[in-house]
Order: sequence, then C-alpha cells, then structure tokens
Amino acid sequence: MSARDRILAKLNAAPVLPKAEPDVASWYETHRSQESAADKASRFRSCIELAHAEVYSVTSASWLQKLWEVLSAKQIGKLLVAPGTPHGRQAIDELSPSGIECQGYDAPIEDWKEEMFHDIPASLTSARCAIAETGTLVLWPDADEPRLMSLVPPVHIVLLDASSIHNTFYEVMQREGWANGLPTNALLISGPSKTADIQVTLAYGAHGPKELVVLLIGDEA
Repeated sequence: MSARDRILAKLNAAPVLPKAEPDVASWYETHRSQESAADKASRFRSCIELAHAEVYSVTSASWLQKLWEVLSAKQIGKLLVAPGTPHGRQAIDELSPSGIECQGYDAPIEDWKEEMFHDIPASLTSARCAIAETGTLVLWPDADEPRLMSLVPPVHIVLLDASSIHNTFYEVMQREGWANGLPTNALLISGPSKTADIQVTLAYGAHGPKELVVLLIGDEA
C-alpha cells in the first residue's frame, strides 16, 4: 500500500462527528440593530458616496427633473432606457421633448452591438433593493433591463426606492425571498467600476461604468 493509500484509508476510517449547523439568523440579530428607514437610507448613502457614487434625494414627482439636470451637467445628450418599464416610458415621454435622445433597449444586442459599445454614453435602470451596511445596489436584470445596460455605458444612473433599503445582505436574502428563486444574474453594485494595479493605483471605469449616479426616491432619503 502506498503512502497515499494509507493516508486515504485513515481519512475514510475516521469517525464522522455530528456538527450543529451555524445559527446565522441569531448572529445577524446581534450583528446589526434595527434601524429606521431614514437611518438605513442615510447609512447607505454615506457608504456608496465613499465609493465615489453620486446620490441625489428625489421624489416620485421630481426624479425626471433631477435626471435631466444630471445629464445636462455632464453634457450627455443620449440615454439608454428600457421601454418595457414604467420609468423607461416616462423618460422617453418627458426627456425626449427636452432634447435628450432616449434610445430604447428593444432589439437583440447582436443587431446593434457597435452602437451599444461606442455610441451610448449613459443608461437608466432601476434597483430592486439595496444594502445599507455596505452601500450596495441590488439589480435583477431581466428581458426589459438586460445586464449590459448596467455594465457597458460609461455612466450608469439608477433609480432606487429608499423604502427598499435593507440592513444587511442576509436581510436582503431573507426578506426578498432569494431561496424561492433567483434570476440568471443578480448584480451587486457598490460604486463605479474600479481596479488597482500592483503599484496601488486605483483606476475607475476599467471594467464597466466609470460613473454611478443614484436617484434615491422617497421621504426616507
């Protein structure tokens, strides 16, 4: 018998001792105290702004005006939107007359890949929810808002309902029912894309949007 066989035999013969499953829920109960919706919104904003994201407090009636102001300030005249969503249709209806060209993501990417990668300066998507502890947006891409909308354009603008901000990642998984089904991709975004080389030089926009703008909707904001 070889040394390898002897080692494997000892491992196989070792008794299997029962181990209690970790009580994750109890740990999280003490890890983070419950906060008000306003406190969670404030903590989320502080964390994601530290990661170089822009955050603007808006209402359901004013977010389009703020979106227009952001685009105008950045001299962006073209915006990728999802016509199959309520916010996408609103953007088309109200921004187009003001001079912002709203490009709908309404065709297979193979039909307009060159335009997507070279002629789309910004996109607008919604967030399903967010995590206050880490300043993280949670996006669930679907047929209306494919993941390329949040990965390719240099400027990514996100609509987030402040009431959907949770304390922790664990809380998101529990309250959003992740155990009952997930999309093909669940995107967690904590700021503009960034990378660092061995000289510890941080660069933004290397593998995705170099600017992230969050329009935080609700009184909690």
